Amino acid sequence: MDYVNAFWVGGLICALVQILMEKTKMLPGRIMVLLVCSGAVLGALQLYQPFQEFAGAGASVPLLGFGNTLWKGIKEAVDSDGFIGIFMGGFTASAVGISAALIFGYLASLIFQPKMKK
Repeated sequence: MDYVNAFWVGGLICALVQILMEKTKMLPGRIMVLLVCSGAVLGALQLYQPFQEFAGAGASVPLLGFGNTLWKGIKEAVDSDGFIGIFMGGFTASAVGISAALIFGYLASLIFQPKMKK
C-alpha cells in the first residue's frame, strides 16, 4: 500500500502543478520557487511530516519535499548553532541530494552526448 500511496500522491502533485502551468501565466521557475516555499511553510506549520509519513516518496521526492528538507535543516542548525544556522542549515540538509543530482546529470551527459537546440 505504501507504493500505491506514493504513486497517487506524487501523481496528484504533478497533475496540480501541470494545471497551474497551463491555466496561469506563471513561468516554470516561479512555480518551482512556489513549490519549494510551500514545502518549507508546510514544514514550519508541522503539516508536512504527517503528509510525508502517509505518502512516503510521493511527498518527499517532489519540490515540496525539498522545501521541507531545507526547513528541517535550517531549524536544526538554528537550534544547535544559533543565528548562523539560518545560513548553514539548508546547505547541510540538502547537500547529498544536490550533489547526487549534479553527479548523475554529469554522468548522463557523458553517456548520451547532449546537443544544443538550434
